[in-house]
Amino acid sequence: MNALQNFLFALLGPDGKVAELTLLQVSLRALFIFIIGLALVRIGDRRSLSEKTAFDAIFIVLIGSILSRAINGTAPFVTTIAAGVVLMLIHRACAFGACKSHAFGKLIKGRPVTLVRNGEIDRGEMRRALVSDHDLEEDLRLDAQIEGVSDIKIARLERSGDISFIKKSQ
Repeated sequence: MNALQNFLFALLGPDGKVAELTLLQVSLRALFIFIIGLALVRIGDRRSLSEKTAFDAIFIVLIGSILSRAINGTAPFVTTIAAGVVLMLIHRACAFGACKSHAFGKLIKGRPVTLVRNGEIDRGEMRRALVSDHDLEEDLRLDAQIEGVSDIKIARLERSGDISFIKKSQ
């Protein structure tokens, strides 16, 4: 065990607040952390980067923040990886809970908000969701590719922050 510790110390350099790391050591740490971070995100939840909910964004930011400390040597390498694994397990457990319980899913991921019904804008929901008329009009043009809400059956502000549109039947 001591031989392995000595090898890793020589390869990755010391840990601590004033760690003096060589360019090679920082590069190797970055490579290892990149591989480990990629594995954690892939194992944790394959949709973390695509979903864009606050729940997923917090996971990605925290994983990046924690793992970056292992690269620059301000935190112990193995301990930092262990903290990343714990975060991934927490994220995975919460995602599982959200999958099994709709109420828990609404709690951690939010709920969609209906902004338009049958061509009529719900001003109260727009205000509560902090969506301006300009935001709605922009998404109408970009996503629904129409100019006005009169052709919209339903428009929802999804949990991801995107606005989805269902057009009225022609």
